[in-house]
Amino acid sequence: MSGPGVSVVICVYTEDRWEDILAAVASVRAQAYPALETLLVVDHNQALLDRLAKEYKETPEVRVLANAGPRGLSAGRNTGIAASRGEVVAFLDDDAVAERDWLKYFAEGYDDPRVMAVGGRTEPIWASGRRPDWFPEEFDWVVGCTYRGLPGGRTKVRNVLGGNASFRRTAFDVAGGFATGIGRDGDRLPLGCEETELCIRLTRARPDAVLLIDDRAVIHHRVPGPRERFRYFRTRTYAEGLSKALVARSVGADKGLESERRYTTRVLPAGVARGLRDALLARPGGAGRAGAIVAGVLTAAGGYVVGSVRVRRGGATYAVAGIEESPGAEGGTG
Repeated sequence: MSGPGVSVVICVYTEDRWEDILAAVASVRAQAYPALETLLVVDHNQALLDRLAKEYKETPEVRVLANAGPRGLSAGRNTGIAASRGEVVAFLDDDAVAERDWLKYFAEGYDDPRVMAVGGRTEPIWASGRRPDWFPEEFDWVVGCTYRGLPGGRTKVRNVLGGNASFRRTAFDVAGGFATGIGRDGDRLPLGCEETELCIRLTRARPDAVLLIDDRAVIHHRVPGPRERFRYFRTRTYAEGLSKALVARSVGADKGLESERRYTTRVLPAGVARGLRDALLARPGGAGRAGAIVAGVLTAAGGYVVGSVRVRRGGATYAVAGIEESPGAEGGTG
């Protein structure tokens, strides 16, 4: 195999996703461009850790690790990075499966030494079998998927999306790891933006760095039934506003909200117009999509205001972790 060695990190936290976890690992093991290793990082769940260690004890290319940091996705990713052996570290959600050429397209992006990160396209698998009529494609980020408004093809971006992304290992030496206190923590409020903050921090540390999205690097992400409902939509958009306030504190509002300004001034108004047009043409869900876009903007704005107040009062904190090689970096499953 020519090209960089790739370590794939899958962070897991609940046995409720057991079958999804097995499917995610199987999709990595079936890659046309083989992964150097798959690292399953278990977030403070001893029963799941033991069960996965038993499941993969005869599979040397799959290593099971305990999150060495505080509870949450960021610390889990940092644990995986520290234990990784690849020149490139890729991240896959535990409820997603990668298409066969996923890593191939990631690896190709690193032919250019300036490239420090490559992301891909994430397609939703709706639990109900189809997109809810009211759910706007402009808000597919709510369910962890690629949304309308992102550029297509292979193109430079400000940040990659964390559930389908890869980084050159040296990026973490330059910028540090994922910030804790911004992203997900099990089943608590569904925060996000940790990858946005990291990417902005990376390009500040390395102004010549190039970050790409290649929409040929495709994964398919499960959307459970509760996340198809407006209640989750509202909760997730509010949490995004809270997260954006922390990112703006970290990197400044100019950089932290640079892409969001284009999104809110161009992409979303066009989405509202499409929804209203569909409503006039009596197409299903048109008015609902237009209304959801407006509600999503207002809810996210409310979260941002609340988050900004918390930041000013010192009630919201985050920390950037350095990445040090794990003592288990040369070990096997365990």
